[in-house]
Amino acid sequence: MISLNNVSISKGNKKLLDDANISISEGHRVGVIGRNGCGKTSLFHAISDETHLETGEIKKRSNLRLSLMTQETPGVERAAIDFVIDAHAEFRALEKQQLIAEELCDNDALATVVSKLDEIEGYKVTNSAQQVLSGLGFSSEDYEKPVTDFSGGWRVKLNLAAALLCPSDLLMLDEPTNHLDLEATIWLEQWLLQYKGTLLLISHDRTFLDKVIDHVISFESCQLRIYVGNYSAFERQRAERLALEASLYRKQEARKKKIEEFVRRFRAKASKANQAQSRLRELKRMQDISPAHVDSPFQFEFLKPRSKPNFLLEIDDLSIGFDSPLATHINFSVRSESRIGLLGFNGSGKSTLVKVLAGQLKALSGQVKKSKNIKIGYYAQHQVDALNHEASPLEVISAVEESEMSPLFRTDQQIRDFLGGFDFHGSKADEAIKNFSGGEKARIALAKIVSSEPNLLLLDEPTNHLDLDMCHSLELALQEYEGAMIVISHDRHLLANTVDEFYAINTGKFKEYSGSIYDYEIWLGKIGEGERKGLLKNSLNQIVREDRKAARKKAAAERQKLAPLKRQINLVETEIEKILNELKLTKEELSNESIYGSNQKSHLVDTLEREGRLKSLLQDKEEEWYQIQKKLEIY
Repeated sequence: MISLNNVSISKGNKKLLDDANISISEGHRVGVIGRNGCGKTSLFHAISDETHLETGEIKKRSNLRLSLMTQETPGVERAAIDFVIDAHAEFRALEKQQLIAEELCDNDALATVVSKLDEIEGYKVTNSAQQVLSGLGFSSEDYEKPVTDFSGGWRVKLNLAAALLCPSDLLMLDEPTNHLDLEATIWLEQWLLQYKGTLLLISHDRTFLDKVIDHVISFESCQLRIYVGNYSAFERQRAERLALEASLYRKQEARKKKIEEFVRRFRAKASKANQAQSRLRELKRMQDISPAHVDSPFQFEFLKPRSKPNFLLEIDDLSIGFDSPLATHINFSVRSESRIGLLGFNGSGKSTLVKVLAGQLKALSGQVKKSKNIKIGYYAQHQVDALNHEASPLEVISAVEESEMSPLFRTDQQIRDFLGGFDFHGSKADEAIKNFSGGEKARIALAKIVSSEPNLLLLDEPTNHLDLDMCHSLELALQEYEGAMIVISHDRHLLANTVDEFYAINTGKFKEYSGSIYDYEIWLGKIGEGERKGLLKNSLNQIVREDRKAARKKAAAERQKLAPLKRQINLVETEIEKILNELKLTKEELSNESIYGSNQKSHLVDTLEREGRLKSLLQDKEEEWYQIQKKLEIY
């Protein structure tokens, strides 16, 4: 369908692609990944003939219908729904022809136009546009609002809606989830899974990629490499390739040990059994794929807070909103190691609540009691807008008040070393931020927060504009972070691996949510369109589980039935322990550099195959253990 033949692309003095070759077959669903600034968006512009090629050519199927999501939306007075429908150029052209035919009373021309409209199902276009807008979080009242009334993020969502509505054989989406909440992200997943054409998708959301794609195109050293499978499959394949490169192997093993420390931490810290089990399974998978990120340029951590008071925040009967309340009777507390995820539909009040906690907004009523030793690090959705774009990264960090900045970042060289962890090396640390990409600006905003040693992080969509390597590094840093945090994110992988408890805001009510983020996802997939639009008052009750204490009391009479299950789980645990010991021995063999000698090729292949079999068997046994454990939890 599309082939790139010896394609070279540059941006300024930077080479993005150098004699790259790749083919994309019809019907493939391809995730395009790479670090910020590597050329992903430039590739999209090249495919859509908006970027000049230095050398080579891009061949496309004749009569290919292409739909490209853009990031910039002009400030026009046109109604939102009309702006979206305009993307369906054929429908709009036929509309004009119909109008002319009616004015001229040309019945033959009118009949022809009506027939063509019927062929393209023109009678469905307006309804389809409404469905897309609703799925992306627009209310029915928004349909007739002019585009100029919407903020930048909402305009980007209008561009996304237009790209989805436009009939296409090739759909190219550039970071479509950046301005979506979790609910809209899941809706988009379902829409894309029903899309019949070829999909090219740039995204930093690994869970979203895993759900949607079946191939990966990776930018690697100004070349393009294609992998079969979703993003997790790509990580495994890349990890296996990198593991065979001796120069990276030791770094890979060090990273694995670090991940194992994370596993131990979460086993001890998780507050709910089901979340602990889910977390451990996720972290085990992370251990297996972590080598795919061993060459990441990002290495940073949140420093240990200077103080860790047991009590940080006490929220008492809080009411939040503007002219009218968004949510009332908000009651919860934040302790020194609370790790909270906020859930809720777009506009429910999540960001408003975080702004109140950060002191950016006043509550309508109620109290927020703060510890005198609280140190808040607040990352807002539009944090990059607050940066001095004329300043350099070095100047931004240097400008942090001395009382706010860590003593470790006081000298010029210390700050430069610190910025290196965010991939701002050498002269890059002295460049004006205004010349940076959105991802680079986001990294600076995050670095500024890290430098202040907060004991409470308030993070509102922290992964927006970050590439996958940076998202991975942020996730690891948050796992190690020893303070408290409250996170709003549409990134399910980040939430699953960094928070221990969830609260949901729905229909103005604030309640603890006892399930995992994936339970919440399942619930979202089950609710109907009417419930999604109306946010029915009982929706939260559908997702809040029965009180554990009551459930245990209710099941007391049936506990005698558990003996066979307990014996079974003990047996499986013994088998798992045996497999883990064998895996340990296998890894020790692979850590011996001699195995990578030219005369050891056969032994290396056998060892890698044995490791693969053991990992597969371990996965099966873990699944068996998990299913038994689920049965036990019922009681």
